[in-house]
Amino acid sequence: MLVIDLSELYDQTAKLSALPDYEQQAQVLAGDGLDVVLTGAAPVWLYLRIAHVLHGKAKSLVYRSPVTGDVVIFDHNPY
Repeated sequence: MLVIDLSELYDQTAKLSALPDYEQQAQVLAGDGLDVVLTGAAPVWLYLRIAHVLHGKAKSLVYRSPVTGDVVIFDHNPY
């Protein structure tokens, strides 16, 4: 599984005006057809948008939090 820490996509504060850059960074990091985990301190809107842009690119997507543990967002593995 590839882990993407969303807090590493920006400096200090995430900005909506930089959203296309965050999306592009996440897509490059995610590659194609991999199992991806999103984690890190980031605003909810950033998690939602990155999950959206990785749908169809990642084989599966998991949200990882110290509170909830792993939560499967989607899994397109047929097995």
